[in-house]
Amino acid sequence: MNTEIELNQPSPKFQDAAIAPMHTAEHIINQTMIRLFGCGRSISAHIERKKSKLDYHLESCPSAADIEKLENMVNEVIARHLPVTTEYITQEEAQGRFDMERLPANASDTVRIVKVGDYDECLCIGTHVANTSEIGTFKIISQDWDEAARRWRIRFKLL
Repeated sequence: MNTEIELNQPSPKFQDAAIAPMHTAEHIINQTMIRLFGCGRSISAHIERKKSKLDYHLESCPSAADIEKLENMVNEVIARHLPVTTEYITQEEAQGRFDMERLPANASDTVRIVKVGDYDECLCIGTHVANTSEIGTFKIISQDWDEAARRWRIRFKLL
């Protein structure tokens, strides 16, 4: 019996095509957060069809201008109509190129990379749209800041 987790197929949790636009938007949001705030990818995510939430570790709470800039940057990327593709590489090839921390210890030697045009690439086992033109418009519907945890949570939807 093979006890390796095969990462060449989408996770059952994310096989629902109805959440593909949200999940693909998550990739763009994460890369935009990295570029805008210098933080890492989200520390937790709850992705659903109608609305989703992401948490980030930040030094301080983003201003209203920062939030508007984030929305604008994400929507500019979406509007570029970028192809969303997958690539399969070995874990050895992924070392140093991707954060391997969340990869299970018993993962297969082959990992799946999802690319959003030339904007983002990361390890991922979820289902995505084929092109960013299928996402819609990104809108932050609420946000909150936890000072003690230095955690910023956004809730968003796609219009």
